[in-house]
Amino acid sequence: MHALSAAYGRRLPCPGTAGRRIATQRFPEGGYSVIERKPRLSFWQIWNMCFGFLGIQFGFALQNANVSRIFQTLGADMEQVPGLWIAAPLTGLLVQPVVGYLSDRTWTPLGRRRPYFLAGAVLATLALFFMPHSPALWIAAGMLWILDASINISMEPFRAFVGDQLPQEQRASGYAMQSFFIGVGAIVASLLPWLLAKAGVANTAGPGEVPDTVRYAFYVGGVVLLGAIGWTVLRTREYPPEDLARFEQAESPEPAPVMASVPGPLPALAWLVAGLGLAALIAANGWDRMLYVLAGMAAAYGVLLLVARVLPAGSMLPAIAADLRAMPRTMRRLAVVQFFSWFALFAMWIYTTAAVAGTHFGSNDPTSAAYNEGANWVGVLFAAYNGFAAVAAIAIPWLAARIGLRGTHVLNLCLGALGLLSFLWVRDPQWLLLSMVGVGFAWASILSLPYAMLSDSLPAAKMGVYMGIFNFFIVIPQLVAASLLGFLLRALFGGQPLWALALGGASLVLAAACVLAVPRTAEARA
Repeated sequence: MHALSAAYGRRLPCPGTAGRRIATQRFPEGGYSVIERKPRLSFWQIWNMCFGFLGIQFGFALQNANVSRIFQTLGADMEQVPGLWIAAPLTGLLVQPVVGYLSDRTWTPLGRRRPYFLAGAVLATLALFFMPHSPALWIAAGMLWILDASINISMEPFRAFVGDQLPQEQRASGYAMQSFFIGVGAIVASLLPWLLAKAGVANTAGPGEVPDTVRYAFYVGGVVLLGAIGWTVLRTREYPPEDLARFEQAESPEPAPVMASVPGPLPALAWLVAGLGLAALIAANGWDRMLYVLAGMAAAYGVLLLVARVLPAGSMLPAIAADLRAMPRTMRRLAVVQFFSWFALFAMWIYTTAAVAGTHFGSNDPTSAAYNEGANWVGVLFAAYNGFAAVAAIAIPWLAARIGLRGTHVLNLCLGALGLLSFLWVRDPQWLLLSMVGVGFAWASILSLPYAMLSDSLPAAKMGVYMGIFNFFIVIPQLVAASLLGFLLRALFGGQPLWALALGGASLVLAAACVLAVPRTAEARA
């Protein structure tokens, strides 16, 4: 392989290279060629390309802080809520790799990723407008499915967008900028019901009706989501595939195997048998029916591998299965980190409303004023951790430059663990704001540093599909949490939702320990 010289970034007087970053490549037989490197972007260019995440997180924050409340308002008991939430991660599991695969192969007058930004934004806006008017619990669950799928259509290409647009040395800053907008968007979205209540909007409603504070917050969310993503679509441009291929010559990604294949039939059959065996065990012992989700996931993965083996090699499912098998080593190690990180986050999103309303406000009745006051306070807490995340996003690049990406991520995950564990002994709801400092730093770190470590290990031509596959390890832990947490709480903790937050804290500790196994080369290039 030809070695690159140390002339990266040097401007050479070659025709057509004015204002561009180039490298020289020296051939053993003599002579040089010029390799063009991806240009550095200005602060405002990075701002514009990440601004859409303000809207994406506006939608996610409204969903995370209010959907459990909507479900309980429509008659769901606490044991049903985790199952109803399954729609959200399941859509991500299905949508993100497909959108990633398709966006890698898309080129239109609007670009490569931006058509997906726009399509997802329109669908998500419509879902936000309609969800608070769901007349029945099953319709609300269906609207959550549509809302989450739509947001995922927009969100998945945004991760690949940073890898497409920014050179390696700017990617940590790009993902940190996304975290900043995630924090800002979620602050306002999480606070909206509380602010509307302070402005005199009705915060309670009759049985089976969503309060006006929640309905109006969802209307505002739809407008902001569409407007923010529209800004990014209109104010950015994309490199065509041939330019990306040329830029990749000047970078040194961790190589994935050139030829990947679908796993053989034995692994597929093993997953299928394991899923069916677990389902039989659950039925024989009368265990919680939510555990069937775990059995179904294992069996479905086996079936998909079997189907992938009989489809043409160039089609989508075999390609995704082969790329999953050929994940770079850095991606495999980060996948474990992501699993424990997102298990903790999903536990927090599902159970914080019930935990705070019951423990700190003394009510488990969703029609009571105390419960709704507690639910609004959870919105304030979620706004607080997102606010701290926005601050952390500014600090993370500075901190990473001093102790490295791995050290920064370990530190932030430990702060998040301390924040969630503190719910066990903090009884004054005002003091829970301090707990949110640690959660906010962990949230900002989870949203940026794994992607910064990952993006440099991925080939540019497969950036989208690998980012989609990486999101398996965001979605799978959420499905595990939705199916397992209710069972664990009843079996070990007397059904007290507060202990779900403690389990989340322990999961973040495990995530921090797993960061240490990520290869140092992942942070050396960042």
